[in-house]
Amino acid sequence: MSQKNETTVLVLALLITVALIAGGYWWFTKRSGVDIGSLGKPNSNNSSSPAQNNQSTQPPQSTGENFAQLQNVPSGLFNYGGSTSWAPIRLAVDPAIQVARPEFRLRYVQPSGVAASSGAGIKMLIDGRLTFSQSSRPILDSEYQQAQQRGFSLQQIPIALDGLAVAVNPNLNIPGLTLEQLKSIYTGKTLNWKELGGPDVPIKPFSRPLQAGGTVELFVEEILGGSGQKFSSNVEFVPTTTQALSKLAGSLGGIYFASAPEVVPQCTVKPLPLGREAGKFVPPYQEPFVPLQNCPGKRNQLNIDAFQNGQYPITRNLFVVLKQNGQSDEQAGKAYANLLLTSQGQELISKAGFVKIR
Repeated sequence: MSQKNETTVLVLALLITVALIAGGYWWFTKRSGVDIGSLGKPNSNNSSSPAQNNQSTQPPQSTGENFAQLQNVPSGLFNYGGSTSWAPIRLAVDPAIQVARPEFRLRYVQPSGVAASSGAGIKMLIDGRLTFSQSSRPILDSEYQQAQQRGFSLQQIPIALDGLAVAVNPNLNIPGLTLEQLKSIYTGKTLNWKELGGPDVPIKPFSRPLQAGGTVELFVEEILGGSGQKFSSNVEFVPTTTQALSKLAGSLGGIYFASAPEVVPQCTVKPLPLGREAGKFVPPYQEPFVPLQNCPGKRNQLNIDAFQNGQYPITRNLFVVLKQNGQSDEQAGKAYANLLLTSQGQELISKAGFVKIR
């Protein structure tokens, strides 16, 4: 074979080889979904700022059927505290945990000098006075920053759904309120029920103080429009929900908001349907409404479906808040949250009047 022919054959062989390699590369990347050019490079999809990592909310996980089956529950005495909205859960769930897991001892700790609240509990957690805390609102950016200054991060784990319910005197004839009307009441723009289609009766709004915790903070954020908004001077601040409901029962023009399980089953006040738009009201209770004269033999129940599907306009998560420090505090906080997320824990939460999250 001449040198010219040999050269031609070699060039053709080289071109065929390059074509085969290029074809193989194309087939591999299309069929496998692998970007070969990205191999060995940092994965930008998995990188995030420390703030993003710290502010994640862990989704609920399937953790077993009952307390006895749960793994990784530490032994010892663990202090906890926080939100007053959690009180029915503490009463219903925690004694059952103590029976099933006596090695996991729980002690509720009241704050000193201030009322118990979500914020007070998180502050005690950051200060090292609690192992974990209970909150009816998400962690604030300022709280994340305070924890980082102490050398650890915070995590919030949702365990139940709750809603804010608005209550009025049972003799007040009003079909419901929009969120905008509710805002106008608590900012002092609407002063008489006749302005909202009700009787000619002055409105008397009640609230717990802002420092009372997560429920009031959520109301300010979601209804009033943020921390820059203030309650009207005609709002009367009452220390506890029990006292507020008592005042409401004796005031025809009264109105008050609180956690739905604290309002809906009551025998002396009437929970109001709420809506994002006029005429589209959603009740916080299951219809038909149980007349209050039938109470306490029969009580109104939470409108669970409306809470779960988002039709009811003011809902929230309840959280277990814990330290992410790789120590026993973190293990105990995760164990407590996982106990509440078992089937047994979720059923007890439901019996306490809250909505199961799984």
